[in-house]
Amino acid sequence: MSNTSNYTNKKALLSLAIGGFGIGLTEFVIMGILPNIANSMEISIPKAGHFIAIYALGVVIGAPVMARITNNLNPKKTLLFLMLWFTIFNTLSAFSGNYWVMMLFRFLSGMPHGAFFGIGAVVSGYLAKPGKAARAMAIMFSGLTIANILGVPLGTYIGQELHWSYSFILAGIAGIATLSSLYSWMPKEDLDEVEDPETQSTSPGLKNKKLWALIILTTVGTGGFFAWYSYIAPLATSVAKLPEDNVGYIMIVAGIGMFFGNFLGARMTEIFNPVKSVVISMLCMTAILLLNSLFASNDVVIFILSFSIGVITFTIAAPIQIAIIKAAKGAEKLGSSMNQSAFNMGNASGAYFGGLPMVFGLRVNYASVVGAILACIGAGIGISILYSMKAQKKKEALRS
Repeated sequence: MSNTSNYTNKKALLSLAIGGFGIGLTEFVIMGILPNIANSMEISIPKAGHFIAIYALGVVIGAPVMARITNNLNPKKTLLFLMLWFTIFNTLSAFSGNYWVMMLFRFLSGMPHGAFFGIGAVVSGYLAKPGKAARAMAIMFSGLTIANILGVPLGTYIGQELHWSYSFILAGIAGIATLSSLYSWMPKEDLDEVEDPETQSTSPGLKNKKLWALIILTTVGTGGFFAWYSYIAPLATSVAKLPEDNVGYIMIVAGIGMFFGNFLGARMTEIFNPVKSVVISMLCMTAILLLNSLFASNDVVIFILSFSIGVITFTIAAPIQIAIIKAAKGAEKLGSSMNQSAFNMGNASGAYFGGLPMVFGLRVNYASVVGAILACIGAGIGISILYSMKAQKKKEALRS
């Protein structure tokens, strides 16, 4: 998709950002109200943690499945369908009376997540004026960052003070707001270029080694961030020795960093090749996570480091999405959606590997060392992609 007009449709991009806000809210708010859900359902906190894992599984499975299901719909109808699904099952989550019902609704709630961001990324590029696709994607992803700054703390407070079910009702309200804005502001006539189902399954883009290398990069590299973020609470309380109520403030500071990093990443994409931009970010992430493992014990420095990690991590969002869309030529929506699955696989793998040092009796700050290793491997994959791109250009030059 490419926009031939000379202006950016900001209202349509805002509707995507509102959807990103709702998705960010439902994905992260459950972490703050997990004890409340566990008490209400009379289950252990570790068992309640399954609700987080099953949501991530829903994202991983749902991204390609939803992209396929909606393949014959135009982009506007696709986004409306995905957000209607999101609204229904997040609202139903509020009325889950037991563990198994909640597991079902959390899985179904996660299914539209990856496809919405994946297809939204393709659409946002089309809504932007030429040369501004990265900034348009940053506007969409800004909803996710604002959810971390405002939505998650608000949803956590409501869930703790009133009842956990109200947190999911809040996500449902965000879904209704998104449906309304998509219906009113998202154009249809300008977005009629929908990939042919035959092209989707036979596109050379899906067989492109670069595409799969980028998906692996996303899975491994962003796992570095989640190795840190998954253990931010014990890092603050047991390493920095901060009171428990300061954890929320650290997460807000990290969220503010994500907001600025999101737009910085878009700017980097306009200066560098998207893959080169990702490599720079991954190398910076490696360095900042190593610094975090050394200096997070300081109760002031931990706030500075958390902000910095948030900035650096979200400089990756727009560049990697653009790189994926370019690599998946002919199957842009499916490739873009699959990359969102990769982010969530990075979430799960980062949390797992980040926790291994503690299994062997090491302090929680070693999770950041693991994160640095994962980010460094991601940078290495990116460098190999750049090298192969350079070699390919040389071959093409020789042929001509």
